[in-house]
Amino acid sequence: MAVSLGLFSAFSTVQTTLFLKSSSSSSVRLAGNLRVATYAGSAKPATTEPKKREPRGIMKPGRVSPEMQAFLGGLPEIPRTQALKFIWAHIKQHNLQDPEDKKVIICDDKLKKIFGGRDRVGFLEIAGLISPHFLK
Repeated sequence: MAVSLGLFSAFSTVQTTLFLKSSSSSSVRLAGNLRVATYAGSAKPATTEPKKREPRGIMKPGRVSPEMQAFLGGLPEIPRTQALKFIWAHIKQHNLQDPEDKKVIICDDKLKKIFGGRDRVGFLEIAGLISPHFLK
């Protein structure tokens, strides 16, 4: 659909006005062909302390199996995110990533206990393999 140049120029020269909510303080000033409206609303007092939310989902601490407790050093409850951090810290500390393919983890005895006895695990499989260790 083609727009004629004359029609386009008619739209571009129309004065523009911003319509805002009415408030205690507003003003309109003229700047060339453009009217600019300013708005200064009443500021609400900031709350002194933000509300603390209860953790939900994977951030909520959950009970873990005895095998996972042994790996985590005896912690009976932990969020999934923290468990993954512990596992990755162990992997990095003991240099368990395959040198040729960093996406593959070579399991030591501790990791074999929580990964179902597997020798090698892909890094995307870790979250799925720890799911059975989080008790309902």
